Amino acid sequence: MSFGLASRRAAAAYSEVGFETGVSTADPHKLILMLFEGALLQIGTATAALESNNVPAKGKAISHAIEIIGNGLKVSLDYEAGGDLAERLGALYDYMLQRLIYANLHNSKPALDEVAKLLSELKGAWEEIGTSDQANR
Repeated sequence: MSFGLASRRAAAAYSEVGFETGVSTADPHKLILMLFEGALLQIGTATAALESNNVPAKGKAISHAIEIIGNGLKVSLDYEAGGDLAERLGALYDYMLQRLIYANLHNSKPALDEVAKLLSELKGAWEEIGTSDQANR
């Protein structure tokens, strides 16, 4: 993935979805990690709200997760530089968005858990990329 365009997209998307800390000083890799962390936090909040029957909080948290994935992670993809991988990630993000909408409409904890698992796996892979990139410097 090209970091020039991707970092600008990620920074813009991150600020648009309401996160305040560290955006202006974070490197492109860290910005994407922050998006993963924010989406996972919102899904955790939605799960807790679902379990306590707090419908407004559940809806708000799922909406925030949708914003982060759709207007943060997905928009930061560089389809030119990323090719097939970016296309696949874009499709996976679309799938996650559909599952979150389903979770909201049907109070589905399994759908929330599924999206959290997918995001956690992607976050772990992204962390590995950062670790191996730093080791190669």
